Amino acid sequence: MRKLLIAAALGIAAVGLSAGTRAQAAGLERLYILNCGEGTAGDISRWSPGVNEGKSMPFVDNCYLLKHSSGWMMWDTGLSDAIAALAGGQKPADPKATHWFRPKTLASQLEQLGVKPSDIKFVAVSHTHPDHAGNVEMFPQAMLLVQKAEYEWPNPLGVGRFKPEHPVTKLEGDKDVFGDGSVTIIATPGHTPGHQSLLVKLPKTGALLLSGDAVHFQSNWDNRGVPAGNTGQDQTRASMQKMAEIMTKEKATLWINHDKAQRDSLKLSPAFYE
Repeated sequence: MRKLLIAAALGIAAVGLSAGTRAQAAGLERLYILNCGEGTAGDISRWSPGVNEGKSMPFVDNCYLLKHSSGWMMWDTGLSDAIAALAGGQKPADPKATHWFRPKTLASQLEQLGVKPSDIKFVAVSHTHPDHAGNVEMFPQAMLLVQKAEYEWPNPLGVGRFKPEHPVTKLEGDKDVFGDGSVTIIATPGHTPGHQSLLVKLPKTGALLLSGDAVHFQSNWDNRGVPAGNTGQDQTRASMQKMAEIMTKEKATLWINHDKAQRDSLKLSPAFYE
């Protein structure tokens, strides 16, 4: 009986050790924040109806580069690098929208890190608006990870949102990208039919939830503001609730893609988080 108890205790200890080893062995090593645009939103009540009417706000556009032991991943590709050549930036037809500039190209920031576009194994976009998917075809060989609902969302211009020859995995819900729990795509529809966010678990920094456009700035999140132009109002609210529950469970910090005040408090590439 004593030998059985000892064996059982050793077995429990081994299971605990195995779980701890697996957690430490998760292959995510670094996360870089890349500058993928700077601009001014003409009227932020577009994203929070009835609040901040007529108020403008500086916006940023972030892309994220993740280094995993199994390969590199890009999360969002930002505004097209071609905008960097426009002296006056990309001025919107609607003055309430965002006037964008590209002070740095995505290509130059990758080059600074010694990363070639061909090194990227996965490219995933939160959604297909041009400030998030502008450089997708810089990575024609990378596996595109996108929700099926987003991929098949009809384009008002009558053309596909992605080149048909681009390799793609069409998701229908959440996806553990590398299979170790360190990088998980979270389905958060509402802003667009197949919007998605990204849960990242870094060994030192801890858990981060990258918002995409599920939320646009901090007060928008605090007040659960739902943009009038979202494709699904109820979906948006449900996605925000899902995000809040994930943040509580994972003790995750929310990084809001367009929030300049938050972005200015963070380290930009070539610095990184690990």
